[in-house]
Amino acid sequence: MQSEALTLYKLIILYILEKVDFPLSNAQVSNFILEKEYTNYFTIQQAISELIESDLIHCETIRNTTLYRVADSGRETLEYFNNQISDAIKKDIIEYLKENKYTLREEVSTLSDFFQSKPNEYIVRCQVKEKDSSVIELNLTVPSEEEASTICSNWRGKSQEVYSFIVRTLMTSKEQTDTEIDK
Repeated sequence: MQSEALTLYKLIILYILEKVDFPLSNAQVSNFILEKEYTNYFTIQQAISELIESDLIHCETIRNTTLYRVADSGRETLEYFNNQISDAIKKDIIEYLKENKYTLREEVSTLSDFFQSKPNEYIVRCQVKEKDSSVIELNLTVPSEEEASTICSNWRGKSQEVYSFIVRTLMTSKEQTDTEIDK
């Protein structure tokens, strides 16, 4: 029975990942299953771990966030065993994704990370992705880890404002800029 339940949780995870066109974080996958009280956190982590080991899902770690995508072999597995997920669970997943799709996408499409390039020099990489393309990618050099961490923490909340400012500034002609300065 334990093995059958774990198989179902794996199929649920594959189904969730297959229904979105962007990666999901560990927390996002876990939240749905925990909210529905299908199982506990540790069982979810075991299922995810086994899916990774079996190459049914791919994972990528950015800063402290691990993102998951269904692999082609995961899609094939899901296609074969799709009937083992009840229609009620499928309906719950579809409703959850419809209600939360924008939030889920925003959480994983606005990324930031940093690394030390030299002593007293950190490179901060800020990015907004849409599917597999970058909408904006910004690399900044700062002198301290604290500044790098602060920029990463603020990126999600300010990325749209930064993007708008950059586009507006670069779209402004020299004549408009000169006129604004003369005022």
